[in-house]
Amino acid sequence: MHGPESLSSETALLAALRSGDEDAFGALVDAYGAAMHRLALTFVRSRAVADEVVQEAWLGALRGLDRFEGRSALKTWLLRIVANIARTQAVREARTVPFSSVELAREADSEHEPALPIDRFQGPDEQHPSRWVSFPLPWSTQPDNALLSGETRKLIADTIAGLPDGQRIVISLRDVEGWDSAEVCSVLELSETNQRVLLHRARSKVRAALEGYLTSESP
Repeated sequence: MHGPESLSSETALLAALRSGDEDAFGALVDAYGAAMHRLALTFVRSRAVADEVVQEAWLGALRGLDRFEGRSALKTWLLRIVANIARTQAVREARTVPFSSVELAREADSEHEPALPIDRFQGPDEQHPSRWVSFPLPWSTQPDNALLSGETRKLIADTIAGLPDGQRIVISLRDVEGWDSAEVCSVLELSETNQRVLLHRARSKVRAALEGYLTSESP
């Protein structure tokens, strides 16, 4: 929810933008431009293409200012424009990105993909069916330098890059960009349940990759 001060300042900003105030537009770019570019990069691979997406989003936003009714925050509205344009651009690049909230929801609803590989659990003929073969390795036992090493960061980035598209986008926004769940749901037009499922699956895979790496590095 927006407090009275944020509502008042946003109303004033909108009025300035609609009157063609260049300083107001500059302030908007300074406030949200970087976040818009990073969002575009979760859909497209090239920074140059992301630049094009953001430029088109700004043009679309300026053309649509008079139609903006304030049902969401201005930032959310801008990011949703970026997401929609980036999806279209991804189609042109022939990437297998989910192009609508419906497809994101289908990925979340799929029951054919376990959150973790099935070999992490005992089979039906073993002593304790469906229980862990070995419990997840607690990160707190690992030295900080292992968790923060360049190799570890690269492993995390590479694992995220290889995730199914919905999982990759959601974990990138939640855990890399630091968005909260409400922002992700609003911008991607996802239900809270579907967002949570995609995030859980993505985090499980990243954790499994880290466990494998940290275990192999342990003496």
